[in-house]
Amino acid sequence: MTTWITICDTCKRDDWEARAPGVADGEVLADLIEAAAETAEGVRTRRHSCLMGCARGCNVAIQGKDKLNYTVGEFEPTQEAAEAVVGYATLHAQSETGQVPYKQWPQAIKGHFVTRHPPMPDDE
Repeated sequence: MTTWITICDTCKRDDWEARAPGVADGEVLADLIEAAAETAEGVRTRRHSCLMGCARGCNVAIQGKDKLNYTVGEFEPTQEAAEAVVGYATLHAQSETGQVPYKQWPQAIKGHFVTRHPPMPDDE
C-alpha cells in the first residue's frame, strides 16, 4: 500500500532569508525528498503549502490509508534529513499498521516526531 510523504513547501526556519533569500526551506527540503524518493518502493510525494507547524519547520506528513500517520518536523533542509524521511516512509509503507519499530528508524529522524494520528474510521 502506498505511503504518501506530504512536504510543506512554504516552511521557513528562523534564518532562512540570510541563507537563501526568496527560497523557502520547505521548497529546498521538498526538492531533496522528491529526489530521494524516486526509487523508493511504495512511497509517493506531494507538496502542500503550509502544514501549520511553523514553529517546527520544516514539516512533513507521512500518511497511509488505514495506518497510523505521523507529522515530523524541525528538520534542516539537508540530504541527510531527506533520506531519513524517505527511509522512514519506506518502512511505514511496508508496515501493516504504519507503526515502525524504533530500532528500525533512520537515526536522522529520531527526535523529529511531532504528532501521531490514528487511521480514519471506516464508518461514515
